[in-house]
Amino acid sequence: MNKNQVKGVAKDIAGKVQEKTGKLVGSKEQQIKGLSKQISGKMQKGAGDVEQAVDDLNKH
Repeated sequence: MNKNQVKGVAKDIAGKVQEKTGKLVGSKEQQIKGLSKQISGKMQKGAGDVEQAVDDLNKH
């Protein structure tokens, strides 16, 4: 795994926690921030996946 993949997964997990916490305390704002963080994390992981694929192609 490269740096973007790791950071993306971590951001996605943090967003899930934030969303769940927002639901528990009844904060729509925290839920939305959590969902936004999840989307950002998934995008960053996707970028890392592309980087990894390119690196793998260049090695062969």
